[in-house]
Amino acid sequence: LDAAKMADGCDVAFCCLPHVASMETVPRLLEEGLRVVDLSADYRLTDPVVYEQWYGHTHTDPTRLGSTVYGLPELFRDRIVGVDLVANPGCYTSTSILALAPLLHERLVEPRGIIIDAKSGVSGAGRSPKVGTLMAEVNESVAAYAVGGHRHQPEIDEVLSSASGQAVSVLFTPHLMPMDRGILATIYADLSEIGRELSQDDLLGAMRAFYEGEPFITVTDQLPATKHVSGTNRCRMSLRRVEDRVIVLSTLDNLLKGASGVAVQNFNVMCGYPETTALV
Repeated sequence: LDAAKMADGCDVAFCCLPHVASMETVPRLLEEGLRVVDLSADYRLTDPVVYEQWYGHTHTDPTRLGSTVYGLPELFRDRIVGVDLVANPGCYTSTSILALAPLLHERLVEPRGIIIDAKSGVSGAGRSPKVGTLMAEVNESVAAYAVGGHRHQPEIDEVLSSASGQAVSVLFTPHLMPMDRGILATIYADLSEIGRELSQDDLLGAMRAFYEGEPFITVTDQLPATKHVSGTNRCRMSLRRVEDRVIVLSTLDNLLKGASGVAVQNFNVMCGYPETTALV
């Protein structure tokens, strides 16, 4: 990689390298004056100790942790405008964070004891050939993985804590589904004292109010399905109140709103283009 040569021909780089490889490359790109949207997890966390604990490597660019903006425009748009580096979120994290942020921000659910049961298509595992993603392994089967130890869990905790101003703790379990693309998260949370005073329609209304004017968020009475958002940069969500608990359902296309689509959305915000440019 010749970062200087890249800088002669472009202004912004979408860095799609694996974890660890990205932290070695991003500083070189920034030093040459390029702006970067990084799709790895190398700049999503704020604490290098937490990064090392969950990714098993020492962070070689730790001074940027904590100052790099997390790339969810719906929550951090004002911070993204004009910056040089954005940490693009992953698919599981976006699905979960977007669904919970309104309820946590308005103090309608308890910040602890939240359970996230998420299911992803096989493309979420990337293109590298692995036994666990072979057709014979995935077809006609549903399986959980990384139970109790998925790397997205501390990321979800950290971003939701930042967005809501309180310490949030979730239990996250991912599942692999026999489909190409899409993520559906079913989330269980206890209603807070404030939340228990509200009806299901009131809770949906709070979510709609939180995302009013957001071009890529749809809060609907209908339960969302992965086919509703396939091929789009949209996140679709709904909820159901069950006694003193709430079940939130959220879905997006892991290859678009969960990856490259939100990367373009971040690019648009960084560079001052209309946020919906080149996106559906």
